[in-house]
Amino acid sequence: MRLRTLLVLLLAFAATGAWAQNAAGVWTFDLINPEANEAVDSGFLVIAPPGEDGRMTLDGQGLDATLTGTTLTDSDGTFSYAGTFEVGGAGPPFSLSGTVDGDEMTATLVLGNSTLTIEAGRIDMETMEEAIAEAAPPIEPVKDLFEPFQLPTPNVYRSASGRPGPQYWQQEADYKIAVSLDPSTHIVSGEVVLSYTNNSPEDLDKMWFQLEQNLFVPTSRGASAGSRADGASLDERNGYRLGTITVDGRTVTPFVDDTRMRLDLPEPLEASGGETEVRIPFSFRVPEGPGTPRMGRLDVADGTIYSMAQWYPRVTVFDDVNGWNNLPYLGSGEFYLEYGDFDLALTVPANMEVVSTGALQNPNDVYSREQRQRLERARTSSERVYIATEDEIGQPGARSGMTTWRFRAENVRDVAWGASAAFIVDAANAPVQMADGSTNNVLIMSAYPKEGLGTPEEPGWEEATHFGKASIENNSYWYPYPYPVAISVASHIGGMEYPMIHFSSVRSRHFSLFGVVDHELGHNWFPMIVGSDERRHAWMDEGFNTFINGPSAIQYYNENPDTSIAGYGQAERTQGVQLLQPDTFARLTGSFGSGDDEILTYADQLSGQEGGWNSYFKPGMGLSLLRTAVLGEERFDRAFKAYIERWAYKHPQPADFFRTMEDVSGEDLDWFWRGWFDTVRTYDAEIDDVDVQDGIARVTVSHVSGLVFPTTVEVTFADGSTARLAVPVEGFGVSEEVTVEIPTDGREVTMAQIDPDGLYPDVDRENDVYVLEEME
Repeated sequence: MRLRTLLVLLLAFAATGAWAQNAAGVWTFDLINPEANEAVDSGFLVIAPPGEDGRMTLDGQGLDATLTGTTLTDSDGTFSYAGTFEVGGAGPPFSLSGTVDGDEMTATLVLGNSTLTIEAGRIDMETMEEAIAEAAPPIEPVKDLFEPFQLPTPNVYRSASGRPGPQYWQQEADYKIAVSLDPSTHIVSGEVVLSYTNNSPEDLDKMWFQLEQNLFVPTSRGASAGSRADGASLDERNGYRLGTITVDGRTVTPFVDDTRMRLDLPEPLEASGGETEVRIPFSFRVPEGPGTPRMGRLDVADGTIYSMAQWYPRVTVFDDVNGWNNLPYLGSGEFYLEYGDFDLALTVPANMEVVSTGALQNPNDVYSREQRQRLERARTSSERVYIATEDEIGQPGARSGMTTWRFRAENVRDVAWGASAAFIVDAANAPVQMADGSTNNVLIMSAYPKEGLGTPEEPGWEEATHFGKASIENNSYWYPYPYPVAISVASHIGGMEYPMIHFSSVRSRHFSLFGVVDHELGHNWFPMIVGSDERRHAWMDEGFNTFINGPSAIQYYNENPDTSIAGYGQAERTQGVQLLQPDTFARLTGSFGSGDDEILTYADQLSGQEGGWNSYFKPGMGLSLLRTAVLGEERFDRAFKAYIERWAYKHPQPADFFRTMEDVSGEDLDWFWRGWFDTVRTYDAEIDDVDVQDGIARVTVSHVSGLVFPTTVEVTFADGSTARLAVPVEGFGVSEEVTVEIPTDGREVTMAQIDPDGLYPDVDRENDVYVLEEME
């Protein structure tokens, strides 16, 4: 509802005569934490008459919520107001109850799980609108978006076309890791052997490693910074214990600083092919706590689920942009890793099932004969085949005592694994056609406890393999999936990805389960195949992955040949589709896009809702806009596929992506990169004027909030016919206003509209329409 319409209703309601003690109206308020008795935020509140939507703004959080489905009980200065606190189409319930004394209100607000106090004073609608308008950012010119977008100077390592340069190089890191897990102490112990090749043009006198397990000690930098480490039970028993470290057989003394370790090499490692071997004995206690980020353990009825990631000392990337990439692990920014081959030996109790990055090398040692037969059937089956059934939970199969599971993974940047006596394991085949015409029969697997099972109406983890199969097949449109397996593991973790495997919430069901499986397996393309720097540029994997989730969900739910699947035809209920709706983005812009950080901000510098907005939502929406409204599907898809192919198993920087998209599409997109990725501007185009003279309708278009796109002007005539004219974006590089001329051919013009197909996230649709007064 427009505010001026609501104002009329409120004034009419006031005319009933009981205004002074009535809660309905417009209020400015302080939001108070009753425990600390201090104001935590302020804003405006519109309590509408029964049956109408209200409004609440929170200045500090940048929230502008619609209060929907409301009820209002108001008598003798006491009132109760309740409904839904809706932002972008969804939100928690709220209730507000208290007293009104003239122009003053005191009330208790219950919002979701929070209880706060409101102290408010009555104002009029015009005062609120003026205050909100004054707080809005000033209108910024769009012409400045067309200035050259500065990128690093191309060189022999990274070319102006966006390709790797003729002398591009990167290091190689091959690992052999052997560990054992003791569930009585939750301790993992073993040794990592790193074979490292220095392909850089300079000698190296040191090497840096990541020791991420040190995040979980009480004195870690991440714990002190208030990061995700706080979700774990921080404990002095956590963190790495290191044995004697050797480099080419010679003992070295490590320098350990929180989550980083430096090894000074006994001799410089020669440039352009020098090789060295580093041996690191290590152990650590698997941290506990339901909020432990990205790895940890979950107790279920039949045992403990171990989600093993960041579980071995890992060499950091040495590249041509930053040298050693040794930023500390604070728990928020993710990872940047070298590619190589991995050989794993994972020793666990015999009653545990293990799934891991890589291909299983010794099925005869770990599976019974019947389980091996099931595994072979799964490799060619389009339907789920149980390898370890619910009836076999906790049984050793072909094992006794402790059993070693062996895996090999080639050309990957990391490895992760899951183990539990509680696992049900099932699998199916996803045939992927490769670029050379061959077929990669990918083994899609899922491992989950009984707690993950759902119902036909609310499918649970018993459907995860079907969801995983769809994800791998659908997303192979962009680049054929190259690995032998793709595994979903039910865990305490909301969702976290690694090469060929992810850990996601055991509680996920139906659309949310499809969404998390598709999103986390989608990460195999970004950043597992395209190895970007997540620690600095989270948007290059999270945002790109958010984008590909939309088409994948539509393909699974709306284009599935099996119309009996739960949710058939309802792709719009998945997060992947919802997040890419322009109007959804526009509604959320005022609430989540009000921060002062751009997409290009480093991940560890984003706080709260900014992380989700700038890493996932906004870059994903940006790619969708490029595809649907700027470049078109053919040019976008060609360019995006070229980016993946050029940088597969390499380390692209943002400039490499920007340049590749321009090189292949043939379009200068400086205005788009600067506006969408390097500002916090919003999009609000408007029609300033429509002038009809001499058989020509002249429509003038401008922008309110400083972001620009090409658009379309549609003129509607009295006879119901329409005419359209495209407005190229370059016009706004010359002038802040662009006037287009559309012949009327003798017809009477009744209305003009921009963006008639709703392609853009315009925050104010009302000024997109200009209705002409009826001619006398």
